[in-house]
Amino acid sequence: MNLELDARLAKQGDKEAFIRLVKSLELSLYRIARSILNQDEDCADAIQETILKAYHAIPKLKQESFVKTWMIRILINECRKLLGKRRGMVLTEEIPETAALSVEFDRIELKEAVEKLDDSLRIVITLHYFEDMPLKQVAAALELPEGTIKSRLHRARQCLLDFLQPKAEGDYAHGIH
Repeated sequence: MNLELDARLAKQGDKEAFIRLVKSLELSLYRIARSILNQDEDCADAIQETILKAYHAIPKLKQESFVKTWMIRILINECRKLLGKRRGMVLTEEIPETAALSVEFDRIELKEAVEKLDDSLRIVITLHYFEDMPLKQVAAALELPEGTIKSRLHRARQCLLDFLQPKAEGDYAHGIH
């Protein structure tokens, strides 16, 4: 089954189609939530809320072909709400987790570099490269102009390049915190 067909069936009230839709997007939703929130518990909360909101709102989905973008937009909004709530809390310094299971050093180093990007750059990299979304869909999901997405991608690639290349002492990459 494809996403568009499942979306059409789900709009008509087919619960099994909605379940298939969620299962096919589950990994993408997790990766995106993880890139924004960095904590599995928060990711689970955001994804659960996203699925619930999508279930209730799917009859209003205008174009089935954009169901993935639509669900990602809902997820991003939920993640932003959780981040807003978290800002009110005083956080202690966390030990960074490495989610990479691969033993290949380059992959681990790239993942760590992406995780260190500013939020606005990290989400664009995640959507475009890890989720294979075209720039137009990334722009739609983030509700930003396509030109902004292009400039953020360019800036993110520069930051990653700066971060992954050996540095002279005292040299800092921009956009990495």
